[in-house]
Amino acid sequence: MAATHLNAHYVGLISGTSMDGIDAVVVRINTTDTNPSDTRPSDTRPLGLHIELLAGETFGFEPELASSLAKAKHLAETDPQGFMDGELKADLDQTLADAFARASLMIIEQSGLSRAEITAIGCHGQTVIHQPNASPPMSLQLGDGDRIAEQTGLLTVGQFRQADLAAGGQGAPLAPLLHVALFAHATKRRAILNLGGIANLTLLRPNQPVVGFDTGPANVFLDLWSQAHTHQSFDANGQWAHSGQVHPPLLERFLEDPYFALPSPKSTGIEYFGQGWLNEKLKGFESLPPEDVQATLSELTAASVAQAIEPFGSVDQIIVCGGGAHNADLMARLQRRLPTSEVSRSNQWGVDSDYLEAMLFAWLAHERLAERPLDTRSITGANTPVVLGTLHHPMKQRD
Repeated sequence: MAATHLNAHYVGLISGTSMDGIDAVVVRINTTDTNPSDTRPSDTRPLGLHIELLAGETFGFEPELASSLAKAKHLAETDPQGFMDGELKADLDQTLADAFARASLMIIEQSGLSRAEITAIGCHGQTVIHQPNASPPMSLQLGDGDRIAEQTGLLTVGQFRQADLAAGGQGAPLAPLLHVALFAHATKRRAILNLGGIANLTLLRPNQPVVGFDTGPANVFLDLWSQAHTHQSFDANGQWAHSGQVHPPLLERFLEDPYFALPSPKSTGIEYFGQGWLNEKLKGFESLPPEDVQATLSELTAASVAQAIEPFGSVDQIIVCGGGAHNADLMARLQRRLPTSEVSRSNQWGVDSDYLEAMLFAWLAHERLAERPLDTRSITGANTPVVLGTLHHPMKQRD
């Protein structure tokens, strides 16, 4: 079959587990696929990919929406069924859709493109509950795709996790699918580390299947503890953590959690690693200075990442993205824990660390429109390659 060349523009949207706003991008995707019907694993199919970031911004949530999300976060941790049955879920599904739609229109305007030049929106939504090991498995992302499509007039792709869950997978992480296209190297062993609320890791080893999984908490506890004791939404640059001392017995208690010892594939969320988890682990350590707890929480992230990498052998380079890539204290702890690896932000490799995840969902929308099965078997544990995402058409396209 003759090669096909696609040069199209997509919007990518995600609100991460930190629940602090919407990361929005416009990208230009140019691919050359010598055999578009080839359904071999995405990391071995002959696909040349160039993805260019044209515009990117984080749009913070309005105070009322942020307050509703905080309530939803608490209910998801303490009473998930009550949240599922209550009015807050339905209200947030609509309110978040409105916020995603506004972010789409604003980022398109910033890109200098017209809406007519946008092929589609890829919207991950806001994860509130992620329970892939429940019966039945469940992962809830809010932000009504039909409402986004209607308000923007653009085809919207959402609900990216559900097909993977149906195929027996964890539904997450999905980022390794793009990481392999952007960062795989013929001879270097690389790890791509996303430090959002939860940390997820992609291992790219020459001539071996891509592996990806959630390692545990990244910023979720650093943010919670900072908000409780400094009244700041986060610990800027990790300065507060840097001022404290790691408390080894507390770190040991943190690391005793069975999640850290689970083999991959595995994924988790803030309803597991949430306020209740932290309160329970801190019992008996109430007299510790708050800055020492913060330092120990930062060390927990670094230690759990290093522990997760260890079974796979050493890596040459660790490429970091997400909000934690700005945390100098955390980056230094990672380097100390992994002294033989070069730790750097993805910016040094030509990919903006703040917008890599939003770019992922723009690219996944592109793959959905191509109806291309993506192989998540070595990442999420799915039984078969799957086409990810649900299409939501504007009403005028449905008539």
